Amino acid sequence: RFVIKGSLAGAAVYMAYDQGLLGSGTQGAEALRKAQAALPPAIQEWTSYLGWEVRAVQLPPTPKFDFSPSDSWNKGVQTVMSALSVAPTRACEYTVEGWKYVKDLVK
Repeated sequence: RFVIKGSLAGAAVYMAYDQGLLGSGTQGAEALRKAQAALPPAIQEWTSYLGWEVRAVQLPPTPKFDFSPSDSWNKGVQTVMSALSVAPTRACEYTVEGWKYVKDLVK
């Protein structure tokens, strides 16, 4: 079981690398565009293959993603750096508040 699970995990990582998902933000955005273009035909093919195709009901259109990996990455980096820059100040404030609380309990 371990070998099978490891093989599947390795294959998944290789596919992600091969498709450009582990590269830069522009490579990730390009991979997302490719997936958006390939998904509707693949769903249609599988539903007809499995016999799920109902004549009266059509599949809803796939949602359009307005997602930029590079913008999300930059926003995440900015948020982390902002939190790290105020961390010493917040730590001092919380320490002062903690000491005040302990002093009030001791009184």
